[in-house]
Amino acid sequence: MIAPSRRYTGDMRYGLFAAALVLFLPAISAAQSLGTLGGDDSFTVSVTPQYPAPYSQATLSFVSSSLNLPNATMTVSIAGKETYRGNVQPVSVALGKAGSITKATITISSGGISQKQTVSIQPQDVALVVEPVSSAPPLYPGKPFVPLEGDSRVVAVANLRSASGKPLDPTTLSYLWTVDGAQIASASGIGKEAVLVASPLQYRSRNVSVVVTSQDGTLIGGDSTSLVPLAPSVRIYESDPLLGIRYGRTLSRDFAMRDAETTLFAAPFSLPTTSGEPSVQWFLNGAEAQTGPTITLRPAGSGRGNASLSLVASADGNTRATAELLLSFGAAAGFNFFGL
Repeated sequence: MIAPSRRYTGDMRYGLFAAALVLFLPAISAAQSLGTLGGDDSFTVSVTPQYPAPYSQATLSFVSSSLNLPNATMTVSIAGKETYRGNVQPVSVALGKAGSITKATITISSGGISQKQTVSIQPQDVALVVEPVSSAPPLYPGKPFVPLEGDSRVVAVANLRSASGKPLDPTTLSYLWTVDGAQIASASGIGKEAVLVASPLQYRSRNVSVVVTSQDGTLIGGDSTSLVPLAPSVRIYESDPLLGIRYGRTLSRDFAMRDAETTLFAAPFSLPTTSGEPSVQWFLNGAEAQTGPTITLRPAGSGRGNASLSLVASADGNTRATAELLLSFGAAAGFNFFGL
C-alpha cells in the first residue's frame, strides 16, 4: 500500500463574435512612402509586401490597361544605377535600414514610346510578440503555448524612423489592430501597443495584424501573425531533494519506486491562466489523494506491489488535462558507481 503525505487589466477580449464590438476605422492606404514622382498613369506599380521590413526584399509588379506589357521592354534603376533591363516582369529591390528611402525609377518602352515612373519605398521595423496567457512550469526555457479556450496578449514592438534615422517614441504612434479581418476600434489608437485576443477553436488559426502610423501620417509600418492553439497537457516529473525537479525526464506509463519516499511534480502546459493558475488533483488507485502540484509517496509494509496514480489539471472549470502512471514498489534499491 502507498500512502500520500499531506496550492491583464484594461484590454478587451475578442472572440468569434467580436464583430458586434467592431467599429471600422478609416483605411490607411500605404505601407511606406510610395508614389509617382514626375511620372504618368499609363502603368501602375505595386509593391509587396505591403509593409516591407528593413534589409528585406520588396517586389515591384506592373499592370497597365493602355500598354501592351508582354511586348514591352523595361529598365529599373535604383538611386540612378540601372539594376534591371529586359521584359516586363516582377523585379526585386533590396531595401536598407529602417526609415531609409529607396527610390526606384521604372521605364517601360512599347511601340517606340517610353513611359517613366518613380516610386519611393521606406521600410519600417514593426514586429508582433505573442504572450500567451497560459501555464508553463517554473524555469521552463521556452514560452507558454497559445491555449485552447484562453487568451493571448499580442504586443507590437514598433521602431519607426524618419529618413534621417531619428526614432519616434512608440507611445506617440497610432496602432490599428485587426483580428481575422475585422478592425478593432476599441483596441486601436495612439499608444495602444497591445491587444488581448481570444484563442481560436481547436485545429483553426486566428490572424492578428497591426498597422502603425506616425501622427502626421508620413511614416507607416505593420506586421501580422497567426495564433494556433495547442491542446492542454500535463506532465509528471520526479522531484529530487538535491537536484530539484528533473525536467529532463518525463515520467509516463511505468515508474519504479526504489526509495523510501518519492516526490512527484505535475507541470500543466497550455492551460489558460486568465482566471489564475490551474488546479491539480491527484488520485491513488482511483481515490482522491491530494491537491496541488506535488505529491509525496511512501510505500508502507513489506513486499512488492503495484498502484495506479493519476491526476487531473483543470483551469476555468472547463479545460482539463490528465496523466497516469503505473507505480511499482518494493523492488531492491539500485546502487550507483560510488556505492551510494
